[in-house]
Amino acid sequence: MAEGGGPGGESLLFLTDEQLRKGIEAMFFAYRGFTADPDRILQEYGYGRAHHRAIHFINRSPGTTVNNLLSILGVTKQSLNRVLRALIEDGLVESVVGTRDKRERHLYLTEAGATLERELSDAQRARMRAAYRQAGPEAVTGFRTVLEAMMDPELHRRFVALKEN
Repeated sequence: MAEGGGPGGESLLFLTDEQLRKGIEAMFFAYRGFTADPDRILQEYGYGRAHHRAIHFINRSPGTTVNNLLSILGVTKQSLNRVLRALIEDGLVESVVGTRDKRERHLYLTEAGATLERELSDAQRARMRAAYRQAGPEAVTGFRTVLEAMMDPELHRRFVALKEN
């Protein structure tokens, strides 16, 4: 990008600590709003955000392995096993032994799991859709650019790979 980044871009290159603090706080409160609806739904099941993330990524990549999910979520094996055990026992996730490698477990949402995932995602999509509509197309593009720029390089590569699926 050229020096200054175009009209009004100069101020973006020289953000004050106060402007950055406001952005950090806005992100914190936006995240609270973004997770509020799913949190209420998850509470009915006795689940937390770790369950939501697992359900989301299993839905995104049916048949994903436990090891792949560990890598995406960046949690310990013990933590993920607790989450998966609850989801499997409650009939939301199915674990299938790999055909090529019997040590691998492939994960799929059951019909009940897909229904819960839809309910959770619908709530978040509605909130994002309303915010995007209010902000306009340029803001949507800018927001996505900022989010991607904040990702660690390895996580950004994973994100890009997910987008391609």
